[in-house]
Amino acid sequence: GQRGEEEEHHSLETFTFYLSEPLSKERVEAFSDGVYAIVATLLILDICEDNVPNPGEVEEKFHGSLLEALSEYGPNYLAYFGSFVTIGLLWFVHHSLFLYVTKATRLMGLLNILSLAFIGGLPLAYQLTSEFAEKSHNEIEAIQVSCVITFFASIFQFAIWTTALLNEEETLHAFARYGGKEHAFMFAKLALYPCVSLGAFFLTCLLSEFSTTIFHLMQIVIPFAFLALRIFVRISLTAIKSVMSLSRQKVVLLEEEEACLSPNETLS
Repeated sequence: GQRGEEEEHHSLETFTFYLSEPLSKERVEAFSDGVYAIVATLLILDICEDNVPNPGEVEEKFHGSLLEALSEYGPNYLAYFGSFVTIGLLWFVHHSLFLYVTKATRLMGLLNILSLAFIGGLPLAYQLTSEFAEKSHNEIEAIQVSCVITFFASIFQFAIWTTALLNEEETLHAFARYGGKEHAFMFAKLALYPCVSLGAFFLTCLLSEFSTTIFHLMQIVIPFAFLALRIFVRISLTAIKSVMSLSRQKVVLLEEEEACLSPNETLS
């Protein structure tokens, strides 16, 4: 029995050791960039194949007006641009993350592959959100599937960040560690997509009539949120520091008042 426990403990140590073994950071970044590029290309091919009117249709149905013909595919183009912006911003977050990662591990590589697996599902999300009739049950479910794909693609990026923080002295640059000047900004940047996509999913469940509006608002708001994120983080940190400094001042004042009291007053 004792030998069995020792062998089990040794196997757990070996498993942990393999997960923490170093992995080529450059290979991880190169593979990730290739996947992002292929996914973006698939989006472009999808919209060029299925959402371009032919000349005969333009002449017969729209009286030769190309703009009117293109306007019929407006929802499809909106879904395409929303999906492309999502891919671009997730790539930007991935790039920012590995900019501060100094050493990649096998566990981080595994989490990165899981994130890329859901990134590869974004063309499917585009097809789902552009194919079904508006305000139908299938369209609501398609939007919810898109929210789930976006959530898992981004939450695994956040998991890479969490894994790097567990051994931050070896895996992260000093700026991104606890207390570093970029730590709070990186946390907010990596948490933005999981929080917004999860919130949009639950809102579409509660407010099914406005699910399409909620989904498109999520796609439009997030780029502007990225632009204003650093300002918001700085304001939040300033507010937290001011609150903490005020509480410390109150504690110091109370200690000074207690020090000024006589022993009899203190006992009373």
